[in-house]
Amino acid sequence: MTITAELVVFIITVFGAVSGVWWRVESKVKVAEDKAERAVADLAQHRVHSAETFATKAGLQEQTAQLLRAIEGVGNRIDGVHERLDRVFEQRTSNRRTSN
Repeated sequence: MTITAELVVFIITVFGAVSGVWWRVESKVKVAEDKAERAVADLAQHRVHSAETFATKAGLQEQTAQLLRAIEGVGNRIDGVHERLDRVFEQRTSNRRTSN
């Protein structure tokens, strides 16, 4: 073989090696892109599912109304205790005045 033939074989070998590496890198990038697309699609599907299942506007309004009713009930009970305490203290002060 002559020097030019050896040079051509060397260039073809280097080109083949670079092409092989490039082909492998491209295949890995393609796999990564496919996984990313699937992840985006799954996330979008999960967002829709979460919105439908957990956070409906009507559901939030219903829960808010229930909480407000419960708070109002606690407030009414506190008012009742307050009135009872007022009566107890009024009776004690009136009993002290009449007994002296």
